[in-house]
Amino acid sequence: MFDRIDTLRMASSLTAHAAERQKLIARNVANADTPGFRSRDLAGFAETYRTHVTEGMHASRPGHLTGVGWGNDKGRVLDDGGEPSPNGNTVSLEEEIFRSAAAKREFDLSLAVTKSSLGLIRTSLGRRG
Repeated sequence: MFDRIDTLRMASSLTAHAAERQKLIARNVANADTPGFRSRDLAGFAETYRTHVTEGMHASRPGHLTGVGWGNDKGRVLDDGGEPSPNGNTVSLEEEIFRSAAAKREFDLSLAVTKSSLGLIRTSLGRRG
């Protein structure tokens, strides 16, 4: 039922984006000393929201293309392109700290939107709290 409310769907997508970004940041930090490792980040949420196929097409026969996999999330991961160190590693711990804080702000925003939306739904149903 709640997946039909666009605001809640967008907040859920923002939460997923922030979580995926935190995973990439953690992977970058874990490989900060790995020679040749390239720092990676996600494209901004505004750039990626609604750029994927939400519903696959129906196939009338098994050999038909259904569109599954079009616009998947793999295209959102970007090479950060930072300045490489002498061993070829492009991870900057300072930059990763800033990215982590930005991902936390995204998550906090999605939580606030969800909480507010659910409060409005409760109020419309005549419940308080």
